[in-house]
Amino acid sequence: MRHATKLAAIAAAAALSLAACGSSSTPSPGAGDTPAGTGGAALKVGMAYDVGGRGDQSFNDAAAAGLDKAKTELGVETKEASAVNGEAESARKERLQQLIDAGYTNIVAVGFAYAKSVGQVAKANPEVKFAIVDDASPDSAGPNVDQITFAEEQGSYLVGAAAALKTKSNHVGFIGGVQTDLIKKFEAGYVAGAKAVKPDIKIDVKYLTQPPDFSGFSSVDKGKAAAEGMYQGGADIIYAAAGGSGGGVFTAAKAAGKLAIGVDSDQAKTAAPDVRDVIMTSMIKKVDVGVYDFIKSVKDNTFKAGNRVFDLAAGGVDYSTTGGKIDDIKSKLDEYKAKIISGEIKVPTS
Repeated sequence: MRHATKLAAIAAAAALSLAACGSSSTPSPGAGDTPAGTGGAALKVGMAYDVGGRGDQSFNDAAAAGLDKAKTELGVETKEASAVNGEAESARKERLQQLIDAGYTNIVAVGFAYAKSVGQVAKANPEVKFAIVDDASPDSAGPNVDQITFAEEQGSYLVGAAAALKTKSNHVGFIGGVQTDLIKKFEAGYVAGAKAVKPDIKIDVKYLTQPPDFSGFSSVDKGKAAAEGMYQGGADIIYAAAGGSGGGVFTAAKAAGKLAIGVDSDQAKTAAPDVRDVIMTSMIKKVDVGVYDFIKSVKDNTFKAGNRVFDLAAGGVDYSTTGGKIDDIKSKLDEYKAKIISGEIKVPTS
């Protein structure tokens, strides 16, 4: 995500202040007190969000939900900071280090874009425990790093099957935020699930941006424009695996009188109230569970480094039923779900 030298310098300079990056210090009630049963000071957890930060109604908010649960149930003290579009790698490294320097020595990095930074900062701070969401690469690996990943393709298979079962035009769409290997897993599962139901179904695919431009995860306008084109072309259901840009897809669905599929969070509950009724289902990716489990493992002294995969069998991914729009096909989706868990269905990742 490097642009002109001047812009990179500005982004890096902005990262020198957590406040400038949208950070906030959010102590839990009585955070300065000793939590019951710990016999010591409150655990301090720093969270570095990806672009869009808390309030994106999707991926970052799912991570925030895990942090909020830890504040409520475990009495941890927290500090948050967010990435900005177009920033240099040095800005991400500086953000992580500043959280550590502020005393938050248990760090959650939200998103694969932090991989290199986590690897480098974790090596320089071996006493600090890290979790990174959505990366299991050698770049972020280390004896003090918990790599939290998900079987996105499995959950996407289920919503793909749902789209094929509910489409009236035999034509659906997929909009990915940024064309990365991770988002291609969402696409692969969605296409496989749809074609398992209707082999001849038409599936439009569009990515909003290409690396190193990651604005596709936070551009409502791009999401709206892409969805408008698909709906005008005949698609009647679109799966948006695009983070905050999904809000634009939902707006386009509302205007077209069509349906959409959310991602990461149950977006029929988290999206803007005026578009929730167009969200047929969401592929739930339980980032909150991964984040909370990491924090609890540190508190309980059971932390383990390495990759943890949250799949359908582990309850790490699923589909939502809010709004009742897929109640009539739930039994069929649960049949597919059982076959994936048993291994009878092998879902592709690319």
